[in-house]
Amino acid sequence: MRFYTFILICFFLSCKQGKKYHDLSLRKSNDVQVDAIQDILDFQNELNKEFKDPETSPMPDRYRKNFESLDFFAPDTNFIVHAKFIRTPDAVPFLMPTTTDRKSKEVVYGIAHFMLDGKRQQLEIYQNPELTLQEGYEDYLFLPFTDKTNGEETYTGGRYIDLRIPRGDNIIIDFNRAYNPYCAYNKKYSCPIVPGINALSTQILAGVKAFEPDTE
Repeated sequence: MRFYTFILICFFLSCKQGKKYHDLSLRKSNDVQVDAIQDILDFQNELNKEFKDPETSPMPDRYRKNFESLDFFAPDTNFIVHAKFIRTPDAVPFLMPTTTDRKSKEVVYGIAHFMLDGKRQQLEIYQNPELTLQEGYEDYLFLPFTDKTNGEETYTGGRYIDLRIPRGDNIIIDFNRAYNPYCAYNKKYSCPIVPGINALSTQILAGVKAFEPDTE
């Protein structure tokens, strides 16, 4: 059974830190595509469980009480990309702005190069040096990005993907696992702002859509 641990990249104003993990491993079989779609559906189900649970949901009670499901794009394996991963061991840590006055210390761990929608794309992938000192977070990588759906189908500020350090020089990025920052649901959270260099020149019609609360 696939294991997901939710630890979110967004922070409370009290600076309580958290991130979330999602393991991605496509099984090698004659049913790889079917398995990949099931993995995406499992991810969606687990995310919905987290949002329904008052202990883990970022939603205020007025939204959560009527919550049934986040709005997702249909699973699409075309948005699972195998990227060339170029590590950047000489990168210097920097302070990434957030939606509040807090700064998030990050370093560019590597750059992913891939083809999507017939275009060459690249994204910086980040690591929090302080977080790597915590047990269970040694290989956590953070991928924030924007794309041409922002402000329309998806959250204006962009979305995040959680990754793990790959063993080789390739990394799998599944955009079906793109999720919204917690501040998309609750302004009490402080969330890293997507760097301008991570703006994709295409539409990512995968992952979580913009949040429209049901307050009836």
